[in-house]
Amino acid sequence: MRKLLILLSFMLTSFSAFTQWYETQGVAHIANGNNEAARVIAMENALKRALLVAGASVSSVQQVINGVLTQDLISIRASGTVNSFELIEETYTNDMITVKVRADIFPQEKQCFSADYRKSLLLTRSNILYREQASIGGLYALDTEVMRKLSKKINNDGHYLDTKIAIKNKSTFSRLNESMQYEKIKKLVMSLSDHTDTQFVLFSEIQDLSFTERTNSRLKFWKTDSFDRHFKINLYIYNGNNGELILDKEYQNTAPWTFDKRKKLDITSNTFWLSDYGNIIDRTLEEMISDIDENMMCQPTKGKIVNVTGDTIIFNLGENQGVKVGDEFSLLHSNNFINDTGKTYSGFNVSPYKVKVISVSKESAKATTVDNHLLGSIQINDIAVRY
Repeated sequence: MRKLLILLSFMLTSFSAFTQWYETQGVAHIANGNNEAARVIAMENALKRALLVAGASVSSVQQVINGVLTQDLISIRASGTVNSFELIEETYTNDMITVKVRADIFPQEKQCFSADYRKSLLLTRSNILYREQASIGGLYALDTEVMRKLSKKINNDGHYLDTKIAIKNKSTFSRLNESMQYEKIKKLVMSLSDHTDTQFVLFSEIQDLSFTERTNSRLKFWKTDSFDRHFKINLYIYNGNNGELILDKEYQNTAPWTFDKRKKLDITSNTFWLSDYGNIIDRTLEEMISDIDENMMCQPTKGKIVNVTGDTIIFNLGENQGVKVGDEFSLLHSNNFINDTGKTYSGFNVSPYKVKVISVSKESAKATTVDNHLLGSIQINDIAVRY
């Protein structure tokens, strides 16, 4: 069961011809008696969900929430997609806080047909760059557990992605990235994409798990009850069709480390994830999901053609991605080439034909040309795309 449970109910009346009130309830766990931090998390997630459902931008969430807390106001006016934000009530039960908020949101008109579909994304095992930093607490398994958490959150809370996960073995990405072998990264991406039937591939590097340095003696390091510890992770998302990088972003946060220095932790446990440090990793993953959703929303939804027969094709997008009978797709014939220096460039020849979906399964769809023409040069591994 998710730590944050978001329940939405919608007002029946509009504030104006262009805005709509959304009333949202959020619940969050209170860690170490920190009511204010839990209050922020509950409001932030409630508002983010309201924004996503309204089709508005989620980029202003942090600004709005911080504005409420800094000004200590029950409601504020904000520029951008959130016209008004109001805290209606908050209640405390044991170690949980429940907040109810009301937001007046400017909906954002859809800019792309592909927002109707969920894109397939492969999550690979992360890489802890400096594994000696994981020794305190025994955090060596963060490279897999963070990706499990991210996958679950994307599938539960994300709007535009359907994930697969491959975390049993490390990839060669970090080694290739460090040595700037970008052409080999492209080949790795396309190979993984082809092997797992996914459109995009995500890599990540956990770059910092160190403790904050202070001027006091190292002998006094553990005399305080807690000590700040960093969590820094870099995210990379590549297009599986051509191996090109489409998102590269760094995330960095710090939180108190409240565990004994000799204690080895079970990082799958609530003890870890409900601690201050576990909470800051969890919030970092929420930030990543917002950025991933916003960047992926209007990426063209591309399916690989796996069968061609006369005027009919089968491609690897289906109900899991939101494809429905009657949807129309354009066809692209792959035309990659390598220049004199060995660099690979991707290209496509656009087919004059469109196809309409006539049947759908969970992970594939069958489509036929609208005018029953034969598909000519279209081959297996060519692309069906919805822009």
